[in-house]
Amino acid sequence: MSTAPDPAPRAPKPSLIFDDPLDQQSSDDTDRGWGERGGADSAADLKRFLDEKPPHHL
Repeated sequence: MSTAPDPAPRAPKPSLIFDDPLDQQSSDDTDRGWGERGGADSAADLKRFLDEKPPHHL
């Protein structure tokens, strides 16, 4: 009788992580997550305001 070779060792399965997910900062906890633009001057702020002004605020 022939014997089959031992199978290759498998990598261990990832273990469960029970960390508190609220301890980690998410992308919406930052200015970048809310679409803020960093380092803008007042002229750029005015341009953004005029570009994003709703039509009923004429």
